Amino acid sequence: MSLAAASGTGRFWARSAKTIRFVRQGCTNRPFFHIVVMERRKDQYQPVIEQVGTYDPIPNEHNEQLVSFNYERIRHWIGSGAHISKPVAELLGIAGLLPVHPRTYMTAWRNRQMAEKLAQIDAVKNWNNADSTTSNR
Repeated sequence: MSLAAASGTGRFWARSAKTIRFVRQGCTNRPFFHIVVMERRKDQYQPVIEQVGTYDPIPNEHNEQLVSFNYERIRHWIGSGAHISKPVAELLGIAGLLPVHPRTYMTAWRNRQMAEKLAQIDAVKNWNNADSTTSNR
C-alpha cells in the first residue's frame, strides 16, 4: 500500500468533497471576492484548488458590479460533483448558467417594496412643501 502525498494530492484529495465559493480579498470597507474551488472542509483562507472567477460588489463609476466567470471550468467542477455555495449560486443564476435562485426573487421584491415606500415618502414631502409655499403667499 502506497502512502498518499503530503501535499494533499493523494487518494483522499481525489475523493474529498469540493465546493465552489467566495474567498474574500481586498481591504477594509473595500471587499473583492475570488470565486474558487476548494475542499469543502477547509477554511476560506486555506490554499485553493482553482480560481474560476471574480466578483467586485462595489459599483464602479458606471454603476456596474463587475463579475467574471470561467464557465468551462465551472461546468467541469459541477459535473465532477462540486457543491455550490448560496451566494455563488445566486450570481450564477443571474448570469444564466443556473436557474435563478429563489433568494434573488426575494431580494428583488424587497427592493421594489422599499422603492415604493421611498416614492410615497417623497410624494408626501413634495405635497407638504407645495402646500406650505401656497399658504405663505
